[in-house]
Amino acid sequence: MNVVTTVDPRDGRRRPTDLVETDETRLETVAGRLSPAARWLSDLGRVGRAGMLEAIAASLESRRADLVAAAEAETGLSRARLDQELTRAAVQFRMFGEVLRDGAYVEAAIDHAADTPLGRGPDLRRMLVPLGPVAVFGASNFPFAFSVAGGDTAAALAAGCPVVLKAHPSHPVTSRVSGDAIASAVRDLGGPDGVIAVVYGDQAGLALVRHPAIRAAALTGSVGAARAIQAAIDERPDPIPLYAELSSVNPIVVLPGAAADRADQIADGLFASFTGSGGQLCTKPGLAFVPSDAAGDHLVDLLRGRVTAAAEGAVLLNERIRDAYEDRAAAFERAGARVSARPRVAPGAGFTVAPMLLEVGLPALTAEIAEECFGPLMVVVRYGAVAELDAVLATVPPSLTASIHRGPEDAPELVRRLVDVFVARSGRVVFDGYPTGVRVSWAQHHGGPWPSSNAVHTSVGATSIRRFLRPLAWQDAPEWVLPEELRDEYTAIPRRVDGRLEPGVE
Repeated sequence: MNVVTTVDPRDGRRRPTDLVETDETRLETVAGRLSPAARWLSDLGRVGRAGMLEAIAASLESRRADLVAAAEAETGLSRARLDQELTRAAVQFRMFGEVLRDGAYVEAAIDHAADTPLGRGPDLRRMLVPLGPVAVFGASNFPFAFSVAGGDTAAALAAGCPVVLKAHPSHPVTSRVSGDAIASAVRDLGGPDGVIAVVYGDQAGLALVRHPAIRAAALTGSVGAARAIQAAIDERPDPIPLYAELSSVNPIVVLPGAAADRADQIADGLFASFTGSGGQLCTKPGLAFVPSDAAGDHLVDLLRGRVTAAAEGAVLLNERIRDAYEDRAAAFERAGARVSARPRVAPGAGFTVAPMLLEVGLPALTAEIAEECFGPLMVVVRYGAVAELDAVLATVPPSLTASIHRGPEDAPELVRRLVDVFVARSGRVVFDGYPTGVRVSWAQHHGGPWPSSNAVHTSVGATSIRRFLRPLAWQDAPEWVLPEELRDEYTAIPRRVDGRLEPGVE
C-alpha cells in the first residue's frame, strides 16, 4: 500500500503520514455502506437532517484548534485566514439547516384529480428527492470551505445524499481530521458509518466516480482535473452529472470617473483582492482595465507601489501551483505583457513567489494574456475610450464574476453597455467592489459560463442543494405512501396546490 505524504509549502519538505492510499478493497467497503446511510438520512427527514447539520457545525467548531493547526502546516495559509474559513464552513452547514426547515427547496406541487379541457386528469404530486450518494473532490485552495467540510458536502447531506470525499493531496491530514469531526457528529446521532467517508489517492478518486453506487460528482479545481474526472465518468454504462467549478479570470473595469474619484481606494482594493491568500482564489481578479489618462496613470502608480512593497512574497499551496505560476508569468511576458512591478523576494525553501503586476495596452491584449494565472499576479490593461472595451471584453474568457467601478462622471449608458456584456459572460456582476469574498447566502450565485463552470447551478448558497436532487412525481398514489410534504393536510412548507402558491403555515 502506498503511504500518503504531506508537504509544508513553507519549507517544501515532504513528510509521511499514517494514511494510505485507498485501494479497491477499501473502496468497495465504503461503497457497501452507502445504501444504509441513504436510508438513515431519508428516515431522519428534513428537520432531522437540519439538526444533523447543526451538530456537524458544532463539532467542527469544537475542534477548531486542531483543524486550523493541521491546515496551517499543510497549506501555508495564515492562521487568521484558516480560522475565518473554518467559521465559514460551520456557517454553511447551519445555513443548510435553515434551508431544510424552510422546505421550499423541495418544490412541492399538488394537482388534485379534476376535469380538464383534455378530459379527466389524474391526481399528481411532485417534489424533489435525493439523487443518491455523491463523490466530492476537495479543493487545494480551501482546506475547509470547499473540501471535506465544505459547501458541496453540506449541500449533499442536506439533500439526503451520503458523501464520499476524495481528499486533496495538498492537505490529507486536514481532510482526515475534518472527516472525523463530521463522522463524530453523525455517530452521536446514531448514524451509520457510510454517511461520510474520505478516500485518498488520484486512482481512488477516478475509481470512485466509475462506481455504480455514486450518482453525482462535484469538483472545485482545474479544467484538467475536470476533464480527467469526466473521462472516468464516461466509462460508465450509466452517465452521472459532474458539477465542476473551474477556471476564471474575473475581469474588472475601472471607468475614468472612478479612477479620478477614488484612485487610492481602488489601488488598495485591487491589491488586496489579487494578492489575498496568495492569489489562490477562484474569484481573484486577473485582468484590470484602467483608463490611459492622468487619473489612470496615478492609480497604476499607486498599485505599483503597493506591489513593490510586498517583499515577503506569497507562499503557494504546492509545487505544481508554484511551477504553473512561474510558467504562466513567463508566458505572459513572451506574449507582450511587461512587468510593471515585481518585488525582490529572498529565495528560500518552500513554494514562496513574488507577486507580480503586469501591464499591456488594449490593442496588445492577446488570448494568452487573458488566461487565468493562479497566484498573486494581475494584468493591468490600459484603454483609451470606453467604447473600445466592448469588442475586447467579448473575447475575454467567461468568468465566475465581472466587476465595474463607476464614478460620478461616468454616464449610465456606458455602465449599461458593460453590464450587457458581463451579464452574458459571467455568473455574478459586482459594482464598485471586488469579486473575492463569496457571501454564503440565499441569493448567492457562484458559477458561470464555461470554462468557469460546466453547469448552470451554483456551488455556493442555498440553491446549490439543487445539484443533488431530482424530481419525482406520484400519480394517483394512496396517501400513506406519499412523503409528508405532499399530503393534503401538511401545510408547514410553501406548496403549489392546483396551480396556486400557498405559503407554509405552522
